[in-house]
Amino acid sequence: MEIQNYNQRYEQAVVDLWNACLPCDPLTLQKFRKQALLDDNFDPSLCYVALADQEVVGFLLATRRKFPYLERGTEPDRGWINVLFVEAEHRRQGIGRALVEKAEADMKARGAKNVTVAAYSPNYFFPGIDKQNYPESAAFFDAMGYQSGEESYSMCKDLHGYQLDEAALARKAKAEAAGFRFIPFSWKYCVDLLEFAKVEFGGGWKRNLLISMQNNLAEDNVLLCVDQNDQLAGFCMRQMDGNPMRFGPIGVMASQRNWGLGSILLDLMQLEMEKRGIYHMYFVSTDAPGRRFYERHGITVFRTFTDYRKNLD
Repeated sequence: MEIQNYNQRYEQAVVDLWNACLPCDPLTLQKFRKQALLDDNFDPSLCYVALADQEVVGFLLATRRKFPYLERGTEPDRGWINVLFVEAEHRRQGIGRALVEKAEADMKARGAKNVTVAAYSPNYFFPGIDKQNYPESAAFFDAMGYQSGEESYSMCKDLHGYQLDEAALARKAKAEAAGFRFIPFSWKYCVDLLEFAKVEFGGGWKRNLLISMQNNLAEDNVLLCVDQNDQLAGFCMRQMDGNPMRFGPIGVMASQRNWGLGSILLDLMQLEMEKRGIYHMYFVSTDAPGRRFYERHGITVFRTFTDYRKNLD
């Protein structure tokens, strides 16, 4: 077995092996190119294939930021192992360990002090390790000295026949009586909305809205809540990655959260999706408080991910 840096001649073999090893997360060549090879920070010297008799039997993609990501900058202390897999017949032969040790050494030589598994923004394939579907992965990273942390949840809901129930209508009526309005995105709010998202929730939220606006989708995909003074109080959106079924993000100004505005925005977005014939909604990641909020609206967990990290010092 030998480890080489990624070369484009391995592309099809890597994607074929990915689909064999990660059956819950299949992808196409196009998705692999978009999220891996065409990511701003992709570095072939941090991407590795394991070869046995000149056949690809393992793959690891690692990342160090070369370009700043919004307010996070280049995060110079951090490295990521975006994805790792080894062909089933070649497991327990030290290939995965060799790939990880190689990636850790190369990232440490570039200044990384810690490594996170999977959860690389914005182009992550997974927000963590799925212990249920890939138990061997969790056991492997445990053995490699990685520490498990918080869980995040992927959730979904069938929207066939969705309608606002009496509780939703009452929430909306109460908020409207207090002067709140719920409206589709309008360009008059463009600059204020981007600043609102950045200040209240961070640059990643601003980035999602910005992409929607740049692609002329915001008028269809973004709902706003404004107060009696026509000031933004909250928003929600969908299709952040081009998939019309993907919901989020959603956020309400901290000082206005006792009015149930988030619930109303969620109710209305579900209705707007159902009107458009979008009968399924999902999102990839939320935390434990978010899970409780969504479960109150009939949205259920379909995958659970665990954060894994390791200090290299």
